[in-house]
Amino acid sequence: MKVLLADDSATMRTLHRRCLNKLGIDDVTEAEDGRQALDRFNAGTFDIVLSDWNMPVMDGLSLLKEIRQVNNDIPVIMITAEAERVRIVTALQSGISDYLVKPFTPDGLREKLEKWIGVSV
Repeated sequence: MKVLLADDSATMRTLHRRCLNKLGIDDVTEAEDGRQALDRFNAGTFDIVLSDWNMPVMDGLSLLKEIRQVNNDIPVIMITAEAERVRIVTALQSGISDYLVKPFTPDGLREKLEKWIGVSV
């Protein structure tokens, strides 16, 4: 499984990568903002995108909209510290597949991956 992980915090990327590694997922491409994530998305092939909502240069919602212009099928899971209903509804209306609220556990991430990728991790 190939994962694109976008988060402006190096610490959060490290924590998310460790969580993915615990699930046996080692093929992770990191991006530190939405623009870098979009460039990497356009240059590669991924099974899923995990994106922070709040990032500089391009936020997660803008990244999602750009991805959806070229690919409606890839699962995009938004990771956010804010669980406001209005924000989640906005993301769902924009084409987000699902969301995770920080902090999350490996089991919480596993459930989302199994739901959207359809394979056990």
